[in-house]
Amino acid sequence: MKTFINKIVLIAIPSFLLLSCTDNFQDINTDPNRPKKITPGVMLGQMQYKMVNTTINSAYSFGHELMQYTAPRNSTSGGVHRYILQPSTATSLWNNLYSQLTDVEDMYNISSQLGEDNYKAISLIYKSWSYSILTDCFGDIPYSQASKATEGVLTPAFDAQKDIYTNILADLDRANSLLNSSKALTYGGDILYSANSLSGANNPGITKWKKFCNSLRLRLLLRISKRNAEINVNEQINSILANPDKYPIFTSNADEAILKYPNTLPYYNPYFNARQSDWRADNSYTRFFINKLNADSDPRRTVWAYTVKVGDQQVYQGIESGYPGSQQNIPEGNSGYNDGLKSLPQLGIMMSYAELQFILAELALKGFNTGNTAKNHYNAGITASMIQWGVTLPTGYLAKEGIAYDEAATPEKQLEQIMLQKWLALFFTDLQAWYEKRRTGLPAMPRGSGIPAQNTFPSRALYPTYLQSLNNDNLQKVLQTMGGDQTTVKVWWDK
Repeated sequence: MKTFINKIVLIAIPSFLLLSCTDNFQDINTDPNRPKKITPGVMLGQMQYKMVNTTINSAYSFGHELMQYTAPRNSTSGGVHRYILQPSTATSLWNNLYSQLTDVEDMYNISSQLGEDNYKAISLIYKSWSYSILTDCFGDIPYSQASKATEGVLTPAFDAQKDIYTNILADLDRANSLLNSSKALTYGGDILYSANSLSGANNPGITKWKKFCNSLRLRLLLRISKRNAEINVNEQINSILANPDKYPIFTSNADEAILKYPNTLPYYNPYFNARQSDWRADNSYTRFFINKLNADSDPRRTVWAYTVKVGDQQVYQGIESGYPGSQQNIPEGNSGYNDGLKSLPQLGIMMSYAELQFILAELALKGFNTGNTAKNHYNAGITASMIQWGVTLPTGYLAKEGIAYDEAATPEKQLEQIMLQKWLALFFTDLQAWYEKRRTGLPAMPRGSGIPAQNTFPSRALYPTYLQSLNNDNLQKVLQTMGGDQTTVKVWWDK
């Protein structure tokens, strides 16, 4: 009956009123706050925010457990801390980065149509950074045919990691050439380096993008250094180090690629509203991690961890990683993530100045001309990490036993020192600590008493199981090439 009456009323409305109502229909129904066309600036900020959230979530969800920063409080069987990865362990990293890479591809194409080289370069940097994380996690992955669903490619082939790295390094070199520091980002949108306007005749933000581009390239070149015979790794490293004007790299903490969350809509730290029970309930820091911080009286403890009461004292205390399944851990009895991390602006880490300094320390140790000694880079790395986390380097800290760099030690022992401090500095830097552990075997981590003898430290993550139904033909081809979908299979640069 109601529908019928409404129809009668509608029919009775004079036609001139209907005409007058539709004359400006388009104007009335146009949202003045919604952009009329998609520009790179519209896409960039949201893309930056979502991508870094994805990578730090991977650190939080399983990278920290694997690399003995944390261990679960309740784990009666299995578990990443016992070197058992499930197909679901890294599925969210795969899903989210591939989803976000479609935005990267769109931004590149739109920038090309508009002749916006700076946006094109930024797209290439994000593409290279994202694919490096994915391929180092899984091995061979879709690359050349990925993000091409609009072209009808719904089942992309998997590319060999060697080919992916070749293209990534070439893209970063191209991005470095495209970046123009005399030009502002026409459509704005950059929340990483604020390269949206000029300062006089120069764009400091674009200069920082260049530094990130080349610092990232050094990270990846060092990653594949075993493959120098197949890719001209050493030549590319020397070219970057010898040409700072052409290939600038980070020179201070002001340059590092860290998205500083403003904690205003819509760019909150992704853990900002996490309940304390959720934030603290599942994980504690490990003895390996906390005991190192305690031994050094490391001031980063105050930012990273909370204390627990033992006797009459408040102390930092951790649990064993890889503990037996029968062991019970009292949630209140061990230190975990400090609540302050939930709102910390500088948690959006892509690549830090501290990491670059440890890269340079290793390169100097191996005989590359970095312009400084391994010791000085090592000290600079520790100092930079303290600045990054907002704490003061204590007087005499770099000369303390257990920290002081020993130039008289063997190269192997010096590398152990570098990698131990690099491991600390990579806290919340996606899965880089895991990749570096696989590359160098360092830091040397204790094996938990509850880890079954047959379990080995994972060399890669497993592919998402849904690929068996959605892209099975290409999946089976890559499994033949790689030698199966096991965590013991080594990726190309690790063989």
